[in-house]
Amino acid sequence: MCALQRCKLIVNTRLSVIELNHTTLSYAADQTPVLILHGLFGSQKNWGSLARKLADQHSITTVDLRNHGQSPHANSMAYPDMAADIIQLLDKLNYESVILIGHSMGGKVAMNCALAYPQRIKNLIVADIAPVNYQHGFDQIIAAQKALPLEHITNRAEADQFLSQYIDQPTLRQFLLQNLVKNAVQFSWRVNLTAIDDQMPIITNFPVISANKNFEKKTLFLRGENSDYLLEEHHAAIKNYFPNSSIQTLPDCGHWLHAEQPQLFYQSVLEYLDENAN
Repeated sequence: MCALQRCKLIVNTRLSVIELNHTTLSYAADQTPVLILHGLFGSQKNWGSLARKLADQHSITTVDLRNHGQSPHANSMAYPDMAADIIQLLDKLNYESVILIGHSMGGKVAMNCALAYPQRIKNLIVADIAPVNYQHGFDQIIAAQKALPLEHITNRAEADQFLSQYIDQPTLRQFLLQNLVKNAVQFSWRVNLTAIDDQMPIITNFPVISANKNFEKKTLFLRGENSDYLLEEHHAAIKNYFPNSSIQTLPDCGHWLHAEQPQLFYQSVLEYLDENAN
């Protein structure tokens, strides 16, 4: 049995795997494909602008992670399961290996893919997250979304006004409202708020990985200067799991570095891909 067949066997028999919604913007047979993974409450649409720019020169696929975007819902948000979702997608696309770009929760999924399936990941870009456990402050955000009276909301302006009672940052509300969709009857949330709420302790933690397991290939960590998600105290954990890694700080931005400094983020990613994708 070849290595790829063994990988498929592990994914299909031991883990809870679902088929992810995805969009391939461009593909070139002579390049390593690039997959972009969004963060919590996000979707592949959040990365549309960057993906389209990168697609001018590289093979790019954007992905909706489970319980997000148009991907199916599932009870588990465990990182081994989400990593297995990605590997199944690689099998479907016939990608032997890829470069992963992941932001926040998507960065943790990407890191888990690299550690668990190093033969399938050529290189890695992790945006503003570290392989550590975090305390979370999402209770009010989730509670606000759950409290939204969907049966009475007639437009997004009304939804925004309601959420403003709980969430005072307009940009955050607009980000969350991208997940509000309307069918023939009423609005609904396309993110699986029940599973996310239930699994939040798992989402904010990082799975215990064997101390001798690491990813030896070149990895780039990008952090926002004003963010507290990737701090100097996290460098030891990064080097433990990713010994061939470098950390680059983007100025004048926080956790949403790709939205706050899109051109600098694009330039950093493009330079990395130009060096490693061919």
